[in-house]
Amino acid sequence: MPSHDARVHQAWAVVAAIAAASVFALTALPALAQSQTELERAYQTIASKTFVDLTHSFGPDTPVWSGFGQAKFSPAADPKTHEPYTIPKDGFRTTYYEMVGQYGTHVDPPAHFAENGITMDQIPLKDMILPLVVLDDTPYLANDPNHAFSVDDLKAWERQHGSVPKGAFAALRTDMYKDWDADPERFKRSPFPAGSLETIKFLYEQRGVTATGHESMDTDTTDKMDSEAYILQHGHYQIEVMANLDKVPPTGALIVVSWPKVRNGLGFPARAFAILP
Repeated sequence: MPSHDARVHQAWAVVAAIAAASVFALTALPALAQSQTELERAYQTIASKTFVDLTHSFGPDTPVWSGFGQAKFSPAADPKTHEPYTIPKDGFRTTYYEMVGQYGTHVDPPAHFAENGITMDQIPLKDMILPLVVLDDTPYLANDPNHAFSVDDLKAWERQHGSVPKGAFAALRTDMYKDWDADPERFKRSPFPAGSLETIKFLYEQRGVTATGHESMDTDTTDKMDSEAYILQHGHYQIEVMANLDKVPPTGALIVVSWPKVRNGLGFPARAFAILP
């Protein structure tokens, strides 16, 4: 049996431990409360802002690269009876989708072009909400409908709006998105306006952007795919077939992008939207 002194020592140790825990709780709670308040304030700020959808809806007849072919949508059926599920009969209905991952507004992860690149389920969550800058190629299109946005064009944009911030998502506005529904054949045209390879390199190497996006189905103004290969093989992702960039200011907005977490996924339709300042 422990001695009287030993028992007293143990009792004081318990008291000291309780006291230390109480002090920790009292000091941690304000920090936790402050953290929650900061998140609440952030949400209240965001909820008060204007949201702009940067994503096209898509269906079996929407534009897609000819090398992939159109999607097929059909009612999902019971594998035993082969009868489609219906609300009157089964209480629910659902759709079977057959399509390539790069369909509609979509994400291209590095692994799409790089053997050892990360797949879409491995892209960090923090890279899915970023400051958004919108580079405007439209002033050049009247004289050059397939204008390649150059480094000089970018520097002219920066003289007006400030340097592209490190870690941003840089989207190129061409207004091609307006043809998605109105004139799908024109939307699929080639060549088309896009950023030059030199501009893509400048954005990543000199400005340190995290990701880029554009309105067309392809990154490059030529069929060489040099820009897309550069982006993906250097560990970045891109969003293709964006919409409504003309409704977003050049700077100050945030972009949020998300997609299904497909294991080892090489691309999939994405949802992208902007939160305006």
